[in-house]
Amino acid sequence: MIELSTVPSVTGARPPAILSLIGDTPLVEITRMDTGPCQLFLKLESQNPTGSIKDRVALSMIEAAERDGKLEPGGTIIEATAGNTGLGLALIAGAKGYRCLLVIPDKMSQEKVAHVRALGAEVRMTRSDVMRGHPEYYQDMAARLAGEIPGSFYVNQFGNPANPLAHERGTGPEIWEQMGHHLDAVVVGIGSGGTLTGLGRFFERVQPNLEMILADPVGSILYPWVKTGKLEQAGSWAVEGIGEDFIPDIADMGFVADAFEISDAESFAVARELLRKEGILAGSSSGTLIAGALRFCRQQTSKKRVVTFVCDTGNKYLSKMYNDFWMADQGFGQRPAQGDLRDLISHRYEAGEVVSVGPDDTLLTAVGRMRAADVSQVPVVDEKGRPVGILDESDVLMKVHHDSEHFRHAVKTAMTDRLETLSPGAKLPDLLGVFDRGRVAIVMEGDKFLGLITRSDMLSYLRRQMP
Repeated sequence: MIELSTVPSVTGARPPAILSLIGDTPLVEITRMDTGPCQLFLKLESQNPTGSIKDRVALSMIEAAERDGKLEPGGTIIEATAGNTGLGLALIAGAKGYRCLLVIPDKMSQEKVAHVRALGAEVRMTRSDVMRGHPEYYQDMAARLAGEIPGSFYVNQFGNPANPLAHERGTGPEIWEQMGHHLDAVVVGIGSGGTLTGLGRFFERVQPNLEMILADPVGSILYPWVKTGKLEQAGSWAVEGIGEDFIPDIADMGFVADAFEISDAESFAVARELLRKEGILAGSSSGTLIAGALRFCRQQTSKKRVVTFVCDTGNKYLSKMYNDFWMADQGFGQRPAQGDLRDLISHRYEAGEVVSVGPDDTLLTAVGRMRAADVSQVPVVDEKGRPVGILDESDVLMKVHHDSEHFRHAVKTAMTDRLETLSPGAKLPDLLGVFDRGRVAIVMEGDKFLGLITRSDMLSYLRRQMP
C-alpha cells in the first residue's frame, strides 16, 4: 500500500481515507484461457479507488509537487490525459482542495469524462486526430493553459520523474512479493512510460534476467521503433490509454526485450473473452496487454511465470467495446455480410435489438424509451410484429407543446403512418430517395420486419468501407 504524505490538505481537513486504498492490488492467475506452457498472472489495478493503475502515479506526482513547492494552497492542477490519470488527479485534487483542469482527447469514453466531472474536475475536450505541434493537440493545449493560469501546476505525466517512481517503489515490490520472488517476464504497455521505466528499474536490481515485453496497439510508433530503431508515421487506434505518436521522455526503452503489435480488434476480442472465461471486467488497454502476454506465453517452449496488468476496469467502456452496437458500428462486429441492405441495418428486429413502441403505448412511454436509447425516433410495431408507424421527437412536440397532459395520449394519435418500405434487394439510390423525402427506410422481407435504416446507419456503413 502506498504510504501517504504527511502534507495536510490545503483545506486543513483530513484527506478521505479512500486515498489509503491506493496500491496493494490483488494478483490472480489466468486459469481458463490458453497460456501455452506458462502461468499468466494479472495484477488487478482496476481495484484502485478510481479503477485504474493511474491512481498510483497521480498521488505520487501531486505529493512530489507539494514537497518541491511547485503546488501551493489554492493552486490549479492541469494535465493532458487519456482519462485515467485525470481520474486519479481529480480524486486527489478534490481530497486536498485543489482546482483540477483536464485536457482530454475526444476519443475517450463518455464514462471516463462523466466520472472526472463528477469528481469536480473541469474538462476541456480537444481533438484526437492531430499530432504534436498542432494547437489542439492535448499536451500542447495543457501546457499552454498552464502558462496562462496563475498558480497552476502542469503535471506532465510524460516527463514527470515521480511517475515511474510510483512503480519503482510501489508496483514493482508488490509484484515481487506476490510472486514469491519467482518471476520470468512482465508485459507492459506504454502510455506515459512510467510503468515500463519504474518496473524496469526495480527488477533490474532484484531480478536482472527478467524480460520486459511491450504490447503496443497497431498504429503506435513504439512497436516499430523497438523492432527497427526507426520512428515511423503514427496511425490511429481505438484502444485508450496506451500507444503513442512519440517516445515519452520518461520511457526508458532500453528495458524492452521484445514487443508485440496488437490490433484493436484483437484487443477488444481478448478483453471480452477475459470477461466470459475468467469473469474479469477489464478495459481496452488491458485487452492489448493480455493479448500480448498470451502471444508471448504461447511462443515459449518451457514454463515461465508471467505477469501483466488489468490496467483499469471495463466499467469505463460499457458504451464502447462491451456494446455490441458500438462494435458493429466501428467494424468490429462478427455479423456475416449479406451483400444487400441488411448490411446497413444496425439494430435487427428479430434479434430484439430494435427499440420500439406499440400504437397504444403513451407518448410519455415513447419519450422515455427514446431518451434511454439515445435515439430521436422509434418504429411503432403492432402485436403481430408489423410496423404501423414512425414516431419522432417532432411528432411528440407538435402533440404536447400546447398541453403537457397530452403526454398521456396514445402513440397512434401522434405517429406518422406514411411509411417508406424497401426490400433487402433494393439499391442505394432507392435508399437515398427515402432520405431525400425526409423519411427513414423500413426494411421488409415480405411481411417480416427486419429493421430501420437511418442516415446515421448509412454514414456508418460508408465509413466502414474506407480502406
